[in-house]
Amino acid sequence: MSETQNQDGRYFEHFALGDIIDHAVPRTLSSGDAALYQALYGARNPLFCAQPFASRLGLADMPLDNWLVFHIVFGKSVPDISRHAVANLGYAQGRFLTPVYAGDTLSAASKIIGLRQNKSGESGLVMVETTGNNQRGEAVLSYTRWVMVKKNDAQAAAPETVWPELTPVVALDDLPVPQADFGPWDIKATGSPHLFDDYETGMKIAHGDGVTLEDSEHMLATRLYQNNAAVHFDAHLQSQNRFGKRLIYGGHMISHIASMAFNGLANLGGYAALNGGTHAAPCFAGDTLYGWSEVLDKAALPGRDDVGALRLRHVLVKNQAPQNGHFSLKTETSASRQEYAEGVVLDLDIWAYMARR
Repeated sequence: MSETQNQDGRYFEHFALGDIIDHAVPRTLSSGDAALYQALYGARNPLFCAQPFASRLGLADMPLDNWLVFHIVFGKSVPDISRHAVANLGYAQGRFLTPVYAGDTLSAASKIIGLRQNKSGESGLVMVETTGNNQRGEAVLSYTRWVMVKKNDAQAAAPETVWPELTPVVALDDLPVPQADFGPWDIKATGSPHLFDDYETGMKIAHGDGVTLEDSEHMLATRLYQNNAAVHFDAHLQSQNRFGKRLIYGGHMISHIASMAFNGLANLGGYAALNGGTHAAPCFAGDTLYGWSEVLDKAALPGRDDVGALRLRHVLVKNQAPQNGHFSLKTETSASRQEYAEGVVLDLDIWAYMARR
C-alpha cells in the first residue's frame, strides 16, 4: 500500500505494518545549501568545500556533505513519521549510496517495518526504512530508524507487535563502492599527514573544540532541512512537556561531531555507512558539546589500494570535556546491564573512507 502525506501528521495508531509512504515536497539542492551548512557547522573537509580538490579525485563536481544529504532526506520524512514524535531513538543499516551534487533534486519514501506499543498505552515505537532518491530515480541514501510516537487516542487498539532484529554492522561487501579515486588525495590541503595505515583498532581521539548550542543556529539548521517536528519548534507546546522547553534536533549533533572529527581525522574521505546510532540524552540551547572517536575496526576494500574503510564510534558529551585521556561511554548499573555515562548525548557507529599511502 502506498500513501501520500497526511497533512495533520500521523499518531501511533495511524501506522500500519507494510505501508509505503511517499513523502511530499522534492527539494533541489544548490551551492547555497552547501555554504549555509558549512557556516552552521564549520566543516573543514576540502572534499566538500573545494571544487578543485574533488575534481582531482575524478568526481563530477564538489559533492554535498553526506550529512546534509541525510538531513534533507530525513526532513522529508518528518511530517509523515515523526511530527508527533516524543523522541527519535536510533538508526541502523544506513548507506550513503552515491554522491549528491548541487542541482540534484531529492525525494524520499519510507516503509513501515516495525510497530510496538509502549506499556503505558499512550505512545508506541515505529520502525521505518527510508530511501532518498535523486531526479533520475537513483537511490542516494537508505537507512532504518525508530521513533517513539504519541497516540492521539489512548484507547485505540494496540497493533500486533512486529520488531525486526537488525544487524549491528553494515557488512563490508554491502558498503557502496567509492566513486572517487583517492590516489591524488592531497594531505597538504587537509593539513594532516595521518592516513588509513596510521590508525589502529582501539585508538581513541579527542576532537577538542567545544561548541555551545544556540537556539538561533538550531532553528536555522532545522528549517534548512524542512523538518517541522513540533518538539523542535513550538516553544509554547513544549513548555508543557517533561523538559519544559524545545529539544535540539538530534541530527544537529551528528553534524557537529562530524565537523569536530576533522581534528584528528582530517583525511576522512566521506562516510560510507551508518551502522547504528543512539541519542542517549536530549540537548538544549546553552549546552556545550565535546566529541571524541574510537577506531572500532579497519578494513581494506576489495580491488582498491588507494582507499580503506575505518569503522568509527563518534561520541558526543555535553558540558564536560574528556579529561586526561579519560573517555567515558557507559557505566555498569548491575551485573547484566549498562547505561550511558552521565553527559553522553550521542553514540554513532559509522564506516568512513580514508585514503591510503
